[in-house]
Amino acid sequence: MTNAITKETFGFQAEANQVLKLMIHSVYLNKEIFLRELVSNASDACDKLRFEGLTDDALFEDDQDLAIRITCDEKARTITVSDNGIGMSREEVIEHIGTIAKSGTHEFLQRLTGDQTKDAQLIGQFGVGFYSVFVVADRVTLVTRRAGLSTEQSVRWESTGEGDYSIEPESKSTRGTDVVLHLREGQDDLLSGFRLRELLRKYSDHIAIPIQMKKEKADGNETVNQASALWARPKSEISDEQYHDFYKHVVNDTEPPLAHTHVKAEGRLDYTLLLFIPSQAPFDLWNREHRHGIKLYVRRVFIMDDVDQLMPTYLRFVRGVVDSNDFPLNVSREILQHSTDVQAIRMAAVKRVLRMLEDLAKNQPETYTTFWKEFGRVLKEGIGEDSANRDRISKLLRFASTHGNTEMCRLVIMSPE
Repeated sequence: MTNAITKETFGFQAEANQVLKLMIHSVYLNKEIFLRELVSNASDACDKLRFEGLTDDALFEDDQDLAIRITCDEKARTITVSDNGIGMSREEVIEHIGTIAKSGTHEFLQRLTGDQTKDAQLIGQFGVGFYSVFVVADRVTLVTRRAGLSTEQSVRWESTGEGDYSIEPESKSTRGTDVVLHLREGQDDLLSGFRLRELLRKYSDHIAIPIQMKKEKADGNETVNQASALWARPKSEISDEQYHDFYKHVVNDTEPPLAHTHVKAEGRLDYTLLLFIPSQAPFDLWNREHRHGIKLYVRRVFIMDDVDQLMPTYLRFVRGVVDSNDFPLNVSREILQHSTDVQAIRMAAVKRVLRMLEDLAKNQPETYTTFWKEFGRVLKEGIGEDSANRDRISKLLRFASTHGNTEMCRLVIMSPE
């Protein structure tokens, strides 16, 4: 049975056209970022398949080995990033790829300052990272099939980034997504296998899914990244640069975090925390219902995003990963809400975050001033919300001086004699 839908062309909305022009000509200072964005998307697709496959093993289609594959064709001047993850249906392609800056195109444009460095930091916050491909490519083709759908339900998406995109049926025998970049003139350095390996190790070495490329001087493929969950490695084997790269992957940020904490707890509960304090507040920080914070893994299998049960609202700016060996793989948000183990992990996570902030305030006052300017007003909410840690939070508060000093001051409460 063939797909009755033929090729259709859709126009980007006017604001989206403006976003594309900014992405191509000004926002992205570093053209290398496109590869990090595509690999990150492919990794997420594999994580989603692993999660959905917990309840529907048929989605794996006799192919349990998840991987990301990078190929380049010097003659055709193309780079292809492929994954065998969850893939997308036609509706999902239109929703996730055909809609630029889904999280707020208008606000994205309003926040642009003309300062390219600051503008680049907004990309991850507004979900437009995929479109970094147009910095190096003048045409992009995406072919995808969602796991569980037939070959005839595959989809082909294509755009030159100049105002419209097309969608048509495709015949793809394997699940997952292939993104083909047709490079612009002057980007031939990216057609080097050595160059691509260098970029993958620089930006994506921490990705837990194997990233494979064809061997340079032999047959077969090789894995070019360490392909192990960063948080599962011993701290002594992880550099600050690797922590920073992992943070950028998790948060989709271009700037390193202000601080991080990495701890493995063993005993009645066995879990790992890897938590970060961002250097810049997200655009929706004041929306107490919308969080992008904690990713939950169970035995290194991704379970869910934005687990608000693991972090109180006044610490909603914290980003990172919690990996537990004690939860079942089919754990739900409802189970988490009533779990005493979750409460214990949450209490430990809060203490680690407050300790991070105390260390910054004591040992890196300039960095803490940066934190306070970005997140101080949110941290104040903890005085009313977290009675158990009220004293610790109060010591972290800062106020303007009544003596006209530019430095922020602590509030000292004197006990009556």
